[in-house]
Amino acid sequence: MRVEKAARIVVCAGSLVVAIAGTPARAVEPGMDASAVAAGFGQHTHNAAGLAILIGLTVFATIVALLYMRERGGWARRERDLVDELSALRGAHDRAEMLLNAERQVLVTWSGRGAPTLEGDLSLIDGKQAPGSGQAALPDFETWLHAVDADAVNTAVEALRARGTGFRLSLRTQSGRFVDAHGQALSGRAILRLRETTDEKRELIDQRMTLYEARRSLSALSSLLDSIPQPVWRRNRDGALAWVNLAYVAAVEAGSREAALEGGIELLDRHARDLIVRDETRRPASGVRAAHRLSAVVAGGRRTLDVSETAIETGRVGIAVDVSELESVRADLHRQMDANVRTLDQLPTAVAIFDASQRLIFHNAAYRHLWGLDQGFLDGRPLDGEILDRLRATRKLPEQADFKSWKSDVLAAYRAVEASEAWWYLPDGRSLRVVADPNPQGGLTYLFDDVSENMKLESRYNALMRVQAETLDTLKEPVAVFGADGRLTFANRAFATLWRLDPETLGERPRVDAVIAACQVLSPDEDPWLDIRGAITGLESRAGLTCRLEIVDGTVLDCAAQPLPEGATLLTLIDVTASVNVERALTDKNDALERTSQLRDTFVNHVSYELRSPLTNIIGFTQLLGDETVGALNERQREYSGHIMRSSGALLVMINDILDLASIDAGSLELTREVVDVRATVDAAVRGLEDRLADSAISLDLDVPDDVGTFVADGKRVRQILFNLLSNAVGFSAPGQHVRVEVRRDASELTLSVVDQGQGMPAEVAARVFDRFESHTLGTRHRGVGLGLSIVRSFVELHGGRVSLESEPGQGTRVTCTFPVSEPTARRDAAE
Repeated sequence: MRVEKAARIVVCAGSLVVAIAGTPARAVEPGMDASAVAAGFGQHTHNAAGLAILIGLTVFATIVALLYMRERGGWARRERDLVDELSALRGAHDRAEMLLNAERQVLVTWSGRGAPTLEGDLSLIDGKQAPGSGQAALPDFETWLHAVDADAVNTAVEALRARGTGFRLSLRTQSGRFVDAHGQALSGRAILRLRETTDEKRELIDQRMTLYEARRSLSALSSLLDSIPQPVWRRNRDGALAWVNLAYVAAVEAGSREAALEGGIELLDRHARDLIVRDETRRPASGVRAAHRLSAVVAGGRRTLDVSETAIETGRVGIAVDVSELESVRADLHRQMDANVRTLDQLPTAVAIFDASQRLIFHNAAYRHLWGLDQGFLDGRPLDGEILDRLRATRKLPEQADFKSWKSDVLAAYRAVEASEAWWYLPDGRSLRVVADPNPQGGLTYLFDDVSENMKLESRYNALMRVQAETLDTLKEPVAVFGADGRLTFANRAFATLWRLDPETLGERPRVDAVIAACQVLSPDEDPWLDIRGAITGLESRAGLTCRLEIVDGTVLDCAAQPLPEGATLLTLIDVTASVNVERALTDKNDALERTSQLRDTFVNHVSYELRSPLTNIIGFTQLLGDETVGALNERQREYSGHIMRSSGALLVMINDILDLASIDAGSLELTREVVDVRATVDAAVRGLEDRLADSAISLDLDVPDDVGTFVADGKRVRQILFNLLSNAVGFSAPGQHVRVEVRRDASELTLSVVDQGQGMPAEVAARVFDRFESHTLGTRHRGVGLGLSIVRSFVELHGGRVSLESEPGQGTRVTCTFPVSEPTARRDAAE
């Protein structure tokens, strides 16, 4: 059947709309009767085909409506599920918000490379913002954390975002708060949790400090217990040793604390330990814990110990005190007391001791002899008043008008706090010094000293002092005595006359400052008076003093301050004006002599320099004549030329020696130090004397070891030293005699000796041979200017060495020069 019009059906919002092309759309509501729909369409349908289509559409619409109704129920159920899921999500979100805001913390979340999302109390970061979420800008860690912590958290966050590496850090803010940072990767996101832990950190720090203080206190207690010499130990609840100090280790000879604890080495034996525990259990809790006196082996020796052991919460603690010495001291004390009693019996001072009830408990032999009392009476322990009554009856006490009152005053010493002193003048002429000293435990100790002889000696002493004062007063030398307080206690008439002191001033015992002020009027120089004042008033060191005072009238005084017993000082003055004048004259004469000697040295030095130039010319022209370059010489001319040459050479050596000595005196001569071959130096010096040795028929022996080696010195000066010594030895040797050169060396010194067989010299000559211009012939024709040995000594001493000379008449002479192998440090530093 041909259909000319098309139909369309539209379902929306729970309604079925059926539309046929060319007709208005008609909505078909659910439940609408199909006939109504068909009637609606039928008025426009003109044939059976249209009706069939309508019926088909109606059936289709019905099926669609039924399907819609079923799907609508599923949608309702799905909507209810979504609402329930949304409610659960909202609850989870609320719980998450509640947990997030329960404490100060911030969650920072990164998704990919974008900006982070912040959740929580953002005031934790900047200290200003209120709690919130969604902030996209995370402040730089450097702005609110310490630099070190900021670097650490930046590095950790980069590793978390790049590789998912988790971390946990404890950070410190710039405001002093503590923040715990925990980073982890979750579901492809990087999450950083920042949680404030300030209170927890502070509590942890406080607990750590408390623990540290406890540990330090425990360490200090252990150190204290280790430092005491008494063994100390602690036991656990089982009775085993838990800790011992070092004294315990030494007592049981365990070697170490660990060895003593591991081995359970006990100081006390089983019986002693059981005894302590048994007594401890029997004793009431409030009872006094007395120490147990036990015997034990301590460090290999048997000792007596006072052992105290006390129960504590974790066991028991104990200490052992060595009382062996105490027992020994106690025995020694008893022996000492017996010895003191015997000693008191030997004293001349009468001693009597009364107890608190005023009964005699001790007396020595001097007390019994002083009063002549019967031994039986004293052994009966009489009262002090009874002894006084018996002494009064025998008229041995001082005569008193009211004896009863006097006796009460004497017995009042028992109630006194401090010792009292009294003087008793007995009828027989004796004088007693009586000291009543109260005893701390009650009672009284009497000391009776017979001072009769002392009073006689004092009288004699006073008389002697008056005689000495009169004697000193008659001396012509001024004398003064100052006391320990610096006051003038005595001055004789010569002292007062010299310094013009009036008797009234002397009678007032002026102080040393006032006396010095009065004396400085005549002797104004202040320095010696300061020394005198120090000698009189000095406390640290008291020593004698001598100084010189000059008075304005020209008088010169030698002052001597001599310490006296009891801090006094004796000041004596002696007029030395005449001797000072003589001394000044001698000093002036010596100064003149020194100036003359200096003038002589200057003259010699000047003349030596002036002679050196013409002498050099003479030597040069003589050598020119000797070489016969200007003409031939006859035999006599050659002989004269040779004499001129030798004389000029000797004169040049003399001038050079003088110049060398002048340089040494001026301190301008410096040594040119080098490595000197000893054997070559000796040979060079010998070659310079070969002609003299041959002419004098003197043989030379060289005793130089082959291994003598080298040393550091001025080679030129060493050759000059040897040349002078050899020249001196040849000059004082007779033909046919020998001259020997000896060289010896050890680790530190080189010794050069020149020995001749000449006539030698006496001791008085040998003592002056090293002086300048000292020349002696000693029976030979040799006579020099007297500079050779002086030059030798000067050069050797410049090298840091020394020179010695041994000579006796008829035994020859030995001159020895000793050089240090290594240059002395002090001299080398001075040269530098």
